[in-house]
Amino acid sequence: MSIADRIFKANMQDILENGVWDTDLKVRPHWEDGTPAHTVKKFGIVNRYDLQEEFPILTLRRTAFKSCIDELLWIWQKKSNNIHDLSSHIWDSWADETGSIGKAYGYQLGVKHIYREGEFDQVDRVLYDLKNNPQSRRIMTNLYNFADLHEMGLYPCAYSMTFNVSGNRLNAILNQRSQDMLTANNWNVAQYAVLVHMMAQVSGLEAGELVHVIADAHIYDRHVPIVKKLLELPEYPAPTFAINPDVKDFYQFTKADFTLTDYQFHKLEEKIEVAI
Repeated sequence: MSIADRIFKANMQDILENGVWDTDLKVRPHWEDGTPAHTVKKFGIVNRYDLQEEFPILTLRRTAFKSCIDELLWIWQKKSNNIHDLSSHIWDSWADETGSIGKAYGYQLGVKHIYREGEFDQVDRVLYDLKNNPQSRRIMTNLYNFADLHEMGLYPCAYSMTFNVSGNRLNAILNQRSQDMLTANNWNVAQYAVLVHMMAQVSGLEAGELVHVIADAHIYDRHVPIVKKLLELPEYPAPTFAINPDVKDFYQFTKADFTLTDYQFHKLEEKIEVAI
């Protein structure tokens, strides 16, 4: 069975049984019809995924694998903050009339900074250190730039990555301030697992462990019936992940360089509404 499914089920069960509701509080998120979007939440969830053991993608419902990668490349490779550079419409609600989401996500990764070794943006600094200073404990990125928050369409949810080389394995910690568990939990897990594989391959390393730290892990009120349905479903075996071994330049990866074989999943009939 899928380890990602087991972790997901354990998180959801814990939130439903032991979480705290904000039903009587004023909240910022709302549904498309204007109704406040309330949640039940747990604080401080930490999940670990061994990427050598399996690729962490849900089988309880389909995770749109290629769309995950498309968004990942939009942020980390294109370093874009414009939805016109993205194939999906997941960011449309936070974009202005020009398609910009402001100084958020890819914009922050593309800003150059001065170091002793030269001028790098955040992605190129990670790539440089993984090849030249693999034992450094300073290999990290941060999207939560307080000076630019007022110019962001949405404050970063998944806001930092810390990379660590142990032996020949590249491990990473994904820090997330907030997580809509049904809509986006496995989406983020799958795409950042791909990122670790990408970074490892172009640095001559093997993908190791992805640790996902979530500060506010929540389930929206309208998602509860769907979550309860998923908890009753059996898991399928995890699919087999493959990455094109010929790509050695981080900026040469495309969606076609990643495949999942034997990806079985349950078809979800219900539409998952997104709070905005």
